[in-house]
Amino acid sequence: MARKIVLTSGKGGVGKTTVCANLGVNLASLGFRTVLVDVDIGLNNLDVVMGLEKQVVFDITDVIMGRCRAKQALVEDIRFPNLFLLPSSHYSGKTHILGEHVKSVLNMLDSSFDYILIDCPAGVDAGFHRAVFSANEAIVVVTPHLSSIRDANKVLSLLNEYNLSSKGLVINRMRGDLLANGEMLRVEDVVRALHIPLYGVIPEDDAISSACSVGGYLNSQESTRAFTLLCENIHNGTKKIYDCEMKYRGFMGYIRRNIKRKV
Repeated sequence: MARKIVLTSGKGGVGKTTVCANLGVNLASLGFRTVLVDVDIGLNNLDVVMGLEKQVVFDITDVIMGRCRAKQALVEDIRFPNLFLLPSSHYSGKTHILGEHVKSVLNMLDSSFDYILIDCPAGVDAGFHRAVFSANEAIVVVTPHLSSIRDANKVLSLLNEYNLSSKGLVINRMRGDLLANGEMLRVEDVVRALHIPLYGVIPEDDAISSACSVGGYLNSQESTRAFTLLCENIHNGTKKIYDCEMKYRGFMGYIRRNIKRKV
């Protein structure tokens, strides 16, 4: 039976879809059969982030409408043999699709996968509830900014209405140089504000922005390590958090901070 985890944020632009894609890559690389499900109907981008948009034939709405079977709509990522995508539709007129419909599709895939990661639309409207309805667990993705934390608080209050076995936090786009200079909210501040377990911290990384621009996955030792720790924490229940500030400490760290500021 697969673990069904919804990734949500409340606020758009925090990198939730990118986190979902790279989390899936790392889980698949560890040997877990993983499918990423895009439930953002009309504004779907998960296929683009994964670089698989040209391989999409059917989508989740085709499955729901009975035009194909669930496994026919899956797109296999040949770079990672255990990784699959169930894409969403570019057409936003399917407003009558409910959480029950999505859940029935995921139930068809349940026995074939270890992890089902559900990419939730931004906001807290019907799309949010449609995605969360199918999940057993939730990951809330935030950035270390007050606006993101406020929206995440709203999301958490809504998640409490569902029978989820666990809720965890991922802090994305954390800049180690600003942390070292005391110019960014610290990890402890964000965790204290949201009162949920911390699963992982992902650094701000130009490699991620570059990968998102052209489609595909990051190729960065720094961020890859952060995602690996995140996967281990989710699967094993460990609490190993990537230290974004490490390379900016000490004398050499001071030089790096000043170089980064000037650049």
